[in-house]
Order: sequence, then C-alpha cells, then structure tokens
Amino acid sequence: MKSARTAARALTASALAAMVVLTGCSAAKTGEPAPQSSGGDHELHLPGDYSGEGPGTLRSAITLPTVDRRIIRASEVAARISYVSTSGIDGSLQTVTGSVFEPLGSPPEGGWQVIVFGHGTVGIHSDCAPSLSPSLSGAADAIRALLLLGYVLVVPDYQGLGSTTGYHPYLDATTEGYNMIDAARAARKLLPAASDKWVAFGVSQGGQASWAANELNAAYSSPDLNLVGSVSVSPAADFSGLADLAMAGALTPQQSIAMVLILTTLKTEHPEFNLDDYRRGGAQANWTLLAGCSADSTEKRLDVASSLSPDDLRPASEAATDQLRTYLIQMSGLPRSQAGVPSLVLQGDQDQLIPVAWTDAAVQRACDMGSVIASFVAVGRGHGDFDPTEALDWIQQRFRGDPPVSTCTIEGGPSIRKVPQLTLPE
Repeated sequence: MKSARTAARALTASALAAMVVLTGCSAAKTGEPAPQSSGGDHELHLPGDYSGEGPGTLRSAITLPTVDRRIIRASEVAARISYVSTSGIDGSLQTVTGSVFEPLGSPPEGGWQVIVFGHGTVGIHSDCAPSLSPSLSGAADAIRALLLLGYVLVVPDYQGLGSTTGYHPYLDATTEGYNMIDAARAARKLLPAASDKWVAFGVSQGGQASWAANELNAAYSSPDLNLVGSVSVSPAADFSGLADLAMAGALTPQQSIAMVLILTTLKTEHPEFNLDDYRRGGAQANWTLLAGCSADSTEKRLDVASSLSPDDLRPASEAATDQLRTYLIQMSGLPRSQAGVPSLVLQGDQDQLIPVAWTDAAVQRACDMGSVIASFVAVGRGHGDFDPTEALDWIQQRFRGDPPVSTCTIEGGPSIRKVPQLTLPE
C-alpha cells in the first residue's frame, strides 16, 4: 500500500498534469451579507467582506451551480467572484471575474494554503472565461485533486474574460500579474479560513501572469498577503520574436493562432492599427474562426492554421514588423525587474509555441537581475507536455519555508536540461 505522502504526491502530480493540459450548493460562510443582484434562480449569494473600493476589493460572490459535480462534492465553497483589479494598459480600475474553491473540513493551523492558478489561452472574448465553463475550461480534475489535498484554488479569468464591461488585453503581462495578485486578495475576503500564504502558478499565458505577479507583488500587493513563490510552466515571458518569425513566414500553426489573437487585441487597443498590414489570404478569410474561443472548433482551427501560407500573416513591410515588435515587447518583455520571491520555470525543449531559446534568454536575464530562479527543461517534450512533479515538490517546499534552489550559477545553468526529470531536494 502507498504511504499517505506518496499517495498525496501522486494525486497532486495528476492534478497539475491536468492543469498543464489546459491550455447541492456549498455551505455559506460567516461574514457580512453579500449584496443582492439579479442572478439566476439557482445562484446563492455568499457572505463575505465587501468593504473597500481599491484593488483586491470583493464585489460579488455566487455559487457555481453548473460546475462539475466532482468539484462540488470536494468543496466547502465553489464560487464565481468579481473583484477590483488594475489595468496594466492605462492604470484604470477594472472589474475582473474568477472562481474560488475552498476544501471541505477544518482548516489547518494558519489556514488553508492558497494556489492562484493562471490559466492558459482560452480566447479573447468574454464568453471564453473559465468561470463560465462547467469544467473550468478543462481544469475540473486538477481543481478537485488539489482541493482534496487541502489547498484553496483561485482561478482568475483575467480582465475582459467573463465580463462585458471591457476587452481582454491578451498577453499583457502587467494586467495579468495584477489580476493574479488581486484574485488572492479578494479570495481572502470571501474565505476567512484562507492562509495569508499563496503561490502563483500558471501555464503558458498563465505562466506569464505568475511571472509578472512575482515581479509586481512587492510594490503592488497588500501587507496582509505573503506570496511565497511563483511557478511558470511554458511561460509566454518574452514573445517579441514572433514579429521576426512572421516576417520570415516561419510561424508554426500554434503561433499563427496566437498571432491572430494578438493582432485582434492590438486593433482594439490601438484603433489606428492597420490589421491589413498583417493579414491576407486564408488568415483574413478565416479570421473569425481563428480568433474564437479555444474550446470551440479546436480541430478545425488548427487545420486552418496548418494550411496558411507563409504570406498570410507576414507583415507588409519592415516598418510594420518594427511596429509589431515594439508592441510585443510592451506586452511581454519579461523579466522587467528582480523577482520578489523564488520562482520556478519549467518548459519542454520541443515547444512549438514558445521556443525554449526565448525562455532560456528570459531566465538568464532574471538571473542577471538577481532573481532566485530554478529553471528546468524537459528534453523531448512540447508546450506543457511533461510530468510536473518538480513543480509539486517545489510548491510544498515554498509553503514549508525551505531554502530555495537556484540554477543561476550551477554547472549547465541557468536552465538545466533533464531526462528523466530531476527531483528537487526536500
């Protein structure tokens, strides 16, 4: 029979593996009465701390009556929330939605430890939000498994997803980082038994979000929260190289889809931006399909992207390429400053969306800035296509307060290639 420790590790590994693939009502909690709204007949408005006005303010919390029943059975609270966060584009306050899940049972001393999970790309339209999906965009198994291990799970939708009050600034690292931090703040206002300790964990777009949250946290967060680490799996840290790949006609199908989402977002942010300088042929004819929610027509979208010619997303001129590159640097360009707490970066060396060389370069810059970072590359694996056991041990170490491991100065670093994967010291 497996020991409890071994079983827990296997369960958690299964949970994070499910997250990586992403790309009856709960009992009410004590606190102030929740504000009333015109929700559906099966929605229960939950009590919480709705005071305040600034970033991290909890605006609403309702049960998730249509969420996967496996989550309902494993949770004391399964809620869709709205909260206040900050736009990284113009600094304005924005209402952001997300999901919060609290485990069953009595919390341990110090409260339930919190994982804020940054999801991968789900699309750029409001109805693409994970909180509107019964399976949380494919993360239901992962959430259930981590709930059973005693973690509070918080899944921000990101600004503009799940809300009709604004657009989604796709892959804007600053906005996503703020959204992650404010989700942790808002969750504690709903769940009094939540610990002040939290980890930012993200995949792909979410990997960018967790990386940014680490850099932004010290200056932006509130003193009653304690970020202990960030995990970025296949992070979109710096993808400015997409401009040159587009000009060379060398985008992969996955990169082509991402480019359509990026260009659509840039057009929203900059009305003068000329989309026709960057699209033609099959890309232009199938623009609506390519820019749709990731869960819709997935195979057809990939088939269309695979059939595009090198010219279909090629910038019309060097000037257009330079303009695109400038925007991409503004959106990503991580790292921008020294990370406040230890970080872990995981990626496969066969990634067809974010080339491993781009992440290696970002990790090296982070090391040069003085960040404490451990970076590992799974040889032969693709975008998030690897066993995330390293992340599990590492997260547990951060919550315990163990000394962090850095690969910045060790032989073969700063990004270590390993097959099979390395088990980090405990």
